[in-house]
Amino acid sequence: MKVVVCIKQVPDTTEIKIDPVAGTLIREGVPSIMNPDDKGGLEMALQLKDLYQAEVTVVTMGPPQADAILREAFAMGVDKAILLSDRAFAGADTLATSRALAGALKMMDFDVIITGRQAIDGDTAQVGPQLAEHLQLPQISYVIDAQFDGNKTFTVKKETEEGYQLLSVETPCVFTVLATANKARYMTVSGIMEAFDKEVEIWGADRLSVDTNQLGLSGSPTRVKKSFTKGAKQAGQVFEVETEEAVNLIVNKLKEKFII
Repeated sequence: MKVVVCIKQVPDTTEIKIDPVAGTLIREGVPSIMNPDDKGGLEMALQLKDLYQAEVTVVTMGPPQADAILREAFAMGVDKAILLSDRAFAGADTLATSRALAGALKMMDFDVIITGRQAIDGDTAQVGPQLAEHLQLPQISYVIDAQFDGNKTFTVKKETEEGYQLLSVETPCVFTVLATANKARYMTVSGIMEAFDKEVEIWGADRLSVDTNQLGLSGSPTRVKKSFTKGAKQAGQVFEVETEEAVNLIVNKLKEKFII
């Protein structure tokens, strides 16, 4: 079995600040991490490696410093790592990103593609499904568990608002996985040491059979017009009253705002 996991380096959003003039994220001095949902997907792939001797490859698109999360993945136990890095990819929205990733995946052998449900810096949950569409593969999103029959079929547990669904799908296929699906394993000391001796393959836009006009900013039909922090709310009122009076206060406030 061959498994490819798409991962992303994201800013640690607990440390994010926004430039009040430009309205853009301030990334200088902000620590970067592997996207949490991607980490859940990576652990799922490594469990398949433990059970079925699967070969696990990780792919990310980003600047040269994204090498750090690929080394982390090596230290966790993956076999291969590919970094898509080229100025032609800069400014990509989800569609242009998925085109680049799909272009790379078309050049690889795989049975399963695993992505995180969404990235914490964008929260769109679009890239995984877009990959499946580009590659014309069946997809299951919001995956919290996947059991393989040892042949070609996965039985997948998909989280829903009402509970969960059990679905069956044959390989090749695409999963988008929740961070809560698995507790990611720790890097080992020996794994960390070996990670820096392994080769990260760097692929530029010229390596992909994708029109460069369909990549990066020029290939992005959507743009971020403005980013801003949420304004502070006016301090609320505190009432210390008996239950019946409290009910009347709440009802009157709801009426004032035409909610009821």
